[in-house]
Amino acid sequence: MGKYIVKRVGSALFTIFIAATITFFIMNLVPGDPFMSEKAPSAEVKKALELKYGLDKPLIVQYKNYMLNLLKGDFGISYKLQKNRQIVDIIKESFPTSARLGAMAVIFAVTFGIPLGCIAALKRNKWVDNLIRILSTLGISIPGFVIATTTMILFTVNLKWLPTSGLKGPSSYILPVFTLGFYPMCYIARLMRSSMLESLSQDYIRTAKAKGMSSFIITFKHALRNSLIPVITYLGPLIASVLTGGFVVEQVFNIPGLGRYFVKALNGRDYMVIMGTTIFLATLIIMMNLVCDLLYKIVDPRIKFGEE
Repeated sequence: MGKYIVKRVGSALFTIFIAATITFFIMNLVPGDPFMSEKAPSAEVKKALELKYGLDKPLIVQYKNYMLNLLKGDFGISYKLQKNRQIVDIIKESFPTSARLGAMAVIFAVTFGIPLGCIAALKRNKWVDNLIRILSTLGISIPGFVIATTTMILFTVNLKWLPTSGLKGPSSYILPVFTLGFYPMCYIARLMRSSMLESLSQDYIRTAKAKGMSSFIITFKHALRNSLIPVITYLGPLIASVLTGGFVVEQVFNIPGLGRYFVKALNGRDYMVIMGTTIFLATLIIMMNLVCDLLYKIVDPRIKFGEE
C-alpha cells in the first residue's frame, strides 16, 4: 500500500508538471497580450510593462522563472483583472465561494443520483425505469446554460420565488446548486443503473438468493457496494471541477467564485490568472483521482494494488 501511494503521488506530481508546461506554452501562443484594451498603450508604455513583468525575456527564460516560482507556491500576479495582486490571494478569496457551492452540488448529485440509479435497476423495463432513463438522458443532453436560464426565468422572473443573483441567503443557493448538480446527478443515475444491473446478474447474488437472504440485504449490502466503483471513479474529476465552480453557473447567477474570475481572465487576456487557475484545477483533479483510487480498497477489499 505504501509503495503504491508513493508511486501514485510521484505520477501525480509529474502530471501536474506536464499540465503546467502545456498551459504555459499554449497561453504564450494565444494572439494578443494582457495590455491590449480599447485604447492601446504606446510602444514605450508597452515596453516598460513588459520589462516590469519580465515579458521582455526569451520564452524559455520566462518558462524557467515561472516553473521555479511555482515550486515556491507563487502563481504570479494579475496583469489586468486586479493589477499587481497575487493570484494565490485571488484563489484564496474566490475558491471558498465556489467550493461551498460545489460541495452542495456534489451532495445533491450523489444523494439523488445513486438512489435513482438503484430504483431504475430494481424496476428494470417498468415505467419507473423508463421515466428515470428519460430524465437522466435529458439531464445529460441539455447544456448547463439552458438549465440555468430556464430555471431563472421560471422561478425568479415569473414566479418570483427565488433571488435573481448572488449568494445572500439559503434560498439563493437553490437554483445554482440545482443547475450545477443536475448534470452529474443524471450521469450518476445512469452509471448506477448499469453497474447495479451488472452486479445483480453475478453468481454471488444468485447464491445469496438461494441461501434465502432478504432482498434488502442482497441489494444494499452486496450489490450496492460493488456497484459504487464506477461512481467513485467519476466522483474524482467531478468533485474537482464542481468545487472550482461552474463557469456558466457563476456567470448567469452573478456569483463571485473562481469560475467567474476565470471567464473574466479569458476575456481580458490576463494570462497569469488563466494559467494559475488552470494549474490549480488540474492539481485538484489529479489529487481527487488519487484519493478515489485509494477509496477503491475501502469499497472493495478484494481489489489488489501493484505490490500486493
